[in-house]
Amino acid sequence: MPDYLHGMVLEATVEFLPRRFVRPLVISSGAITEITEVRVTVRVAVGSRIARGRGAMYLSDLWSWPDTALDHATRDNMLRSVCRHIAAELPQLVGGEPAHPLELGLRLHAAALGLPAHLPDLRSLATPPTPLALAMCLSPFDAAIHDAVGLALGRSAMEIYDKNQRFDTVDCWFDKTSAGAAIHSLLRQEPIRAFDAWLVISREDDLRSLLDMWVQGRGYHAAKLKITGAEVTTDAQWTVEVFRALRETGVRTPRLTADSNGATPNPEAAAEYLARVRSLDEAAFDAIEYLEQPTGRDITAEAYDWRPVTAMKPVLLDEGLTGPEILPLAQEQGWSGLALKTCKGHSFALVAAAWAYQHGMSVALQDLTNPGLAALHAGIFAAYVPTINGVELNSAQFTPEANREWLPRLASFFEPTDGTHRLPETMPAGLGSEA
Repeated sequence: MPDYLHGMVLEATVEFLPRRFVRPLVISSGAITEITEVRVTVRVAVGSRIARGRGAMYLSDLWSWPDTALDHATRDNMLRSVCRHIAAELPQLVGGEPAHPLELGLRLHAAALGLPAHLPDLRSLATPPTPLALAMCLSPFDAAIHDAVGLALGRSAMEIYDKNQRFDTVDCWFDKTSAGAAIHSLLRQEPIRAFDAWLVISREDDLRSLLDMWVQGRGYHAAKLKITGAEVTTDAQWTVEVFRALRETGVRTPRLTADSNGATPNPEAAAEYLARVRSLDEAAFDAIEYLEQPTGRDITAEAYDWRPVTAMKPVLLDEGLTGPEILPLAQEQGWSGLALKTCKGHSFALVAAAWAYQHGMSVALQDLTNPGLAALHAGIFAAYVPTINGVELNSAQFTPEANREWLPRLASFFEPTDGTHRLPETMPAGLGSEA
């Protein structure tokens, strides 16, 4: 692998910003009303050049670590402690030597998921942070490493792959090829810059005022529906209600996805939900593009055959995808593809996307209400990685203040008025921190 692509992590810093949601984001484990944004800066040497890369993410404890024995403040404090530890130990956690940023990110992923065995504060908990929560904590550091290397090279961090690269950490998961070759063949040579904007809708919402604001006022025509998963008949009726309301508001061809955040009891309930939607309104059924992670996140403990459901609609693995070892199991169980999130780490997301395409599975890019730089990172990722949904970005809907520093220069990306997020004409170097 060319040495000029190798980065040496020198140091990292971290800061935390409190954020309040302008309206609750309701998921199966509760309502998110406040959250912590973590911002990191990583100094990286690339040959004789030194660059500072930045990354950001929300510490969404209710989503990633829904432990009812711990309150939000306790979980949030623990996740901040994990981030502080990663910042203090980052050079050692990534190997203490120059390497390609993808290799550095994968080493960090492996090290961070092993932290509960080494940190006393985490060992003392009856239920330590989940792998999903730990991946979320490492993700802004992974992004910052890539951002720094891209800035040092003066190119996008998505343009540093060729078919001859090998990555010892993950090549074992790619038969007949290498991870570098798989990633190189996956990425678009000419990135796209425009994506449909997705509106998140929950049953608690005032549907009429929500559609007036975002569909009539902002031109949105795609919606992610937060269904309960357990109330099949009510979920189906509500899905049809939303579809028809979108049509009545002027959306000729609504795009829909459905997400129960793992609260659907089994595949039979998912199939029943789809069948009931179809029986009520064939057009509403046709508008549903896929289901996100219907059942619980541990697909080893909750192993199902998804083929009867995927014969109706694609079903994508989301919260259950936490490491490369899950990928063959997901294919074996009949999942249609992967609902990727950059909050699990840029390096892992790239590897998972490349593996999925090598094995005939599709990928979508979902959100964690990515704030500011994190949203821009996700947009750049989707510009190069072919996804079936473009990219979901909902910080404009829930935490618009987190995007304020990027306005007005990137208003067409952060505050679309025609239902379309647009990246700058010139693709930013790194992962967008200097856009």
